[in-house]
Amino acid sequence: MTTECQKCHGKCCRYFAQPIETPEDWDDFDDIRWYLCHEHVSVFVEDGDWYLNVENKCRYLSEKDYRCQNYEMRPAICRKYDTDGCDLTGDDYGYELHFLDDKQMEEYMKIKFGSKVFEKLEPKKKKSKKKNDRS
Repeated sequence: MTTECQKCHGKCCRYFAQPIETPEDWDDFDDIRWYLCHEHVSVFVEDGDWYLNVENKCRYLSEKDYRCQNYEMRPAICRKYDTDGCDLTGDDYGYELHFLDDKQMEEYMKIKFGSKVFEKLEPKKKKSKKKNDRS
């Protein structure tokens, strides 16, 4: 374990980010908007690549001493992890785009596809019928 890791509270073990396909059309962006409706989820773009970020602590991270309780059997991705540029020692990521919720994605979609893009989703109001006079 490195000196950096001994000072850390397991920042790298509190989330995971997975690449997703670069959205190309309205439906793709709407799918991402759906991801962002969920708690502890964000989407970011780094070096042109899109990622789904899920804030969810690893079950093996001890809250007492912030050590891995599965260290000897940890997955390869953990074994390959390098502290160069990690969450503790690295700089701010400086994402090109970072969406924290569905409302931010809606605003982005309005800019990208036009402000009327969501009008088709709004429920149409029913016209009120006039009561006929009694005959």
